[in-house]
Amino acid sequence: MSAVLRTVNRVLLGLLGLVLLVFGGSVLAVGLGVQPPSWWIYDGPDDVLLSEARRTRWRADGWWWPVVIAVLAVLLLLALWWLAANLRRRRLGEVLVDTGDGESALLRGRALEQALASEAADLDGVDTAHVDLRGRRTAPEARVRLLLEPHVDPGTALHQLTTGALAHARDSAGLAALPAEVRLDGVKHRAERVS
Repeated sequence: MSAVLRTVNRVLLGLLGLVLLVFGGSVLAVGLGVQPPSWWIYDGPDDVLLSEARRTRWRADGWWWPVVIAVLAVLLLLALWWLAANLRRRRLGEVLVDTGDGESALLRGRALEQALASEAADLDGVDTAHVDLRGRRTAPEARVRLLLEPHVDPGTALHQLTTGALAHARDSAGLAALPAEVRLDGVKHRAERVS
C-alpha cells in the first residue's frame, strides 16, 4: 500500500471517527439531560433527530429525487474506488535504470523480480524464493519471501540475501538503495513412515 493511500485511509477514518464521536456523544449527552446549545439540531431528550416535516419537506419538488440519487451514486462510486485502491496489488511495472552516460533505460519490473528470486533461490538452504517489487520506478522496494530448509540459520540466510542477491540487484539497476522487507518461513515436510 502506498504512502498516499495510507494517508488517505487514516484521514478518512479519522474524520469518520470524529463525526461519529461528536454526533454519538451529543445524542448521549442530550439523552442524559445535558442542555444542548440553541443552534443544535435537536432540543432535548424527547426530541427526534429528523422530524416528519424535515424528512418530507422536499419530497414533492421535482429536483429532490434526482439529487438524492446523484449524491448516493457519487458516494457509491467513491466507496468502490476506495475499496479497489485498497485491494489492488501494487506491483512495480518498470524500474528506471541509470545507464551511466547521462541517459536512463526502463527495466521491466518482472524481469528484475525473476532475476532476484532466481538468485535468492540459489542460496544455500533456500527451498523457494518469491519477490515482489513495489514503490516508485525511481525508488523501488522489494518484498521477499524465502522458504528455508529446517537446518538453515535464518540470520545467515538473511545475511546472504542482503549481501548477495539484493546487493547485486541494487548495483545492476544502478539504484542508490533497494530497501527490502524479508519474510522467512520454514518448509513444512510431511511425515513419512520409515520401515
